[in-house]
Amino acid sequence: MMPKVLLPLAQGCEEIEAVTIIDILRRAKIEVITAGLDAQPIRASRGVILLADMTLESALQQEFAMIVLPGGQPGTNNLKAETRLPALLQHMHAQGKYIAAICAAPSVLAMAGLLDNKQATSFPGALDAFELVKQQNQAIVEDGKIITSRSPGSAMDFALLLVERLAGKTTRDEVEAGLVRV
Repeated sequence: MMPKVLLPLAQGCEEIEAVTIIDILRRAKIEVITAGLDAQPIRASRGVILLADMTLESALQQEFAMIVLPGGQPGTNNLKAETRLPALLQHMHAQGKYIAAICAAPSVLAMAGLLDNKQATSFPGALDAFELVKQQNQAIVEDGKIITSRSPGSAMDFALLLVERLAGKTTRDEVEAGLVRV
């Protein structure tokens, strides 16, 4: 049975990141559950309308192998304002589950205390307020089971790494081959 991944969708999320992650993981036959912070359609940062599979409230009743936070603005600020998210992130981290975030969203992990004395990357400047984070400039940084990525431009490589961590290198290679990247 393939692992299940939670991807919260906040108003103003970065659509390249959200849709790329959903698409790549589903190509790998990984179950991805998108959860809106409320029951409204999500207007992403460039105006694309996304429909979540369920609300975050419903998703909180389930178990997941990984949570992935797309970035973008004002999406990241809306994730930061979501009061249920820090406890969920801390709970999943304590259970040894994967925690992943891209673009400005690693700042949500930092607010929850998950990046203290950890290596991480983000959109330039997004982690500057968090002095305990060991900021890196790479496109993708792994520190234990916390995976962070820099920007919309790194979304495909980030999603492929998530596939590899959840389903193995063979599955990642099969998905990547089907994408015909040059």
